[in-house]
Amino acid sequence: MSSSTDELIRRGGDVAVDIHGLRVVRGRRVAIDDLSVRVARGTITGLLGPSGCGKTTLMRCIVGTQLVAAGRVAVLGRPAGSADLRHRVGYVTQDPTIYDDLRVIDNVRYFAALYGTGAAAADEAIVDVGLTDHRTALCANLSGGQRTRVSLACALVSHPELLVLDEPTVGLDPVLRVDLWVKFDELARRGTTLIVSSHVMDEADHCGDLLLMRDGRLLAHTTPAQLRKDSGCQSLEEAFLSVIRDSTAARPAPAG
Repeated sequence: MSSSTDELIRRGGDVAVDIHGLRVVRGRRVAIDDLSVRVARGTITGLLGPSGCGKTTLMRCIVGTQLVAAGRVAVLGRPAGSADLRHRVGYVTQDPTIYDDLRVIDNVRYFAALYGTGAAAADEAIVDVGLTDHRTALCANLSGGQRTRVSLACALVSHPELLVLDEPTVGLDPVLRVDLWVKFDELARRGTTLIVSSHVMDEADHCGDLLLMRDGRLLAHTTPAQLRKDSGCQSLEEAFLSVIRDSTAARPAPAG
């Protein structure tokens, strides 16, 4: 399946993430199996698949915190994990990475100080995630959705060129999910590249490009419209299931 990223890169667009032949082994299990993909700058790419399919492992490879067995991962033209990428790549994990005994503003200012961007960047990030009314609240007293937004603010203070978000909307109410996707779209329009993982297929419509994963393999690099066209399904969940059925049928039968 072709994607909008493929077309953009062919027209001379810049590549934000370039992965070739990636293989990751965790314990005795292959977590990522010979994966190759390119992500264009300024796009929202959805990384979709069931829990345990390798989404988090792939994101860790992109931000440079995962040992790899083979292949290469280049981010913004540099090897993933390079020291000079620390201010250019933001990463929001599934669990909020904030200090409960600090106020919202103190958490965000702490990360701003680490990045060298200062108090003004912290104030701007808090406004961006809609937490102005909670800036002096202790993080221990926040709801789950508010804690997620504090983590996002902490990642935004460096003004990252690439923002990697690991299932940022899990457990959030529908209104807050919509608000976050509006924010993600604003960031992309400003030029930030976003990679957002989810196992909720209805979020795929918010993405320009889709990476569909299962069992550590990339099944398809496509778009919502192309996925519907190729599968003949209007429901993206049904379309994904169709891709899974096709990929399973295409596998060679085991020997013996």
